[in-house]
Amino acid sequence: MKVSVFGGTGFVGNYLIDALIAAEHQLAVLVREGSENRLNHADRCALVTGDIEDDRAVEIALEGADVAIYNIGILREFPERDITYDSLHYESALHVIDSAEEAGVKRFLLMSANGVKPHGTAYQRTKYQTEQYLMASALDWTIFQPSVIFGDPRGRMEFATQLAQDIIASPFPAPLFYDGLLPTGAGQFLLSPVHVENVAEAFVNSIGNADTVDRIYRLGGQETLTWKEILTRIAAATGRHKLMLPVPACAVSAAASVLQRFESFPITKDQIRMLMEGNTCTVDDLLELGIEPRAFSTENLAYLNN
Repeated sequence: MKVSVFGGTGFVGNYLIDALIAAEHQLAVLVREGSENRLNHADRCALVTGDIEDDRAVEIALEGADVAIYNIGILREFPERDITYDSLHYESALHVIDSAEEAGVKRFLLMSANGVKPHGTAYQRTKYQTEQYLMASALDWTIFQPSVIFGDPRGRMEFATQLAQDIIASPFPAPLFYDGLLPTGAGQFLLSPVHVENVAEAFVNSIGNADTVDRIYRLGGQETLTWKEILTRIAAATGRHKLMLPVPACAVSAAASVLQRFESFPITKDQIRMLMEGNTCTVDDLLELGIEPRAFSTENLAYLNN
């Protein structure tokens, strides 16, 4: 099949291109000018150079496509550089959805996120709004909502690498965040890390599978782990034993509200809020798609030593 990909040069997109090529799909990929060298298998893709806001570039990328994939997303916005959740998660996604309908594309796969909701953070809200828009369209849609994604970043940034660099390698104790005034349950909020290759497989396995049409798949990994367990495994994978101490989330959130405008500050107020909410789902949807989940183990975190 011919597949049009929007968001093929980032962390997940890199693996998505691998999986689509391995499944022998023909790919048209929208790539921003100057980012061509960031695209995996560029020699086996039809490159369309342009911005996501470029009507003509989007139109060309969708010509003759059987499937469109929207995988553009950010974990942090920088409004001063016009990098926002509203523009990339919502407005640009709606542009591609509308353009796909106009181009006669039948199938649309959307990368969303576990825990999206109408009245959450800007990250959660914009992804939720795009889901609702896609579900109301005439397209045969499938939505993927992964928990936190890990795997070899290949020069990009990903969940475990960031924690290894910002927390485990830091000379300071690792923070075990907690709500309230007392450190009860410090570091006990839960996450379900899912391997990036499993996420890419989920997209590819849904193409041509009628049972996945008009379905939302929540992609969780083999285990649901506490924040403390996750930090402990990352530390072990990097050959470290890390001191961990309770830290009130409200204090970090207050600091972030002042300092998050600086890109060097490692976390935002909204990211703290979403962490404390937890991010869990079962492995059931991966198994339904015929995927063997990869564990968040020291073996599968060996890339942290690269």
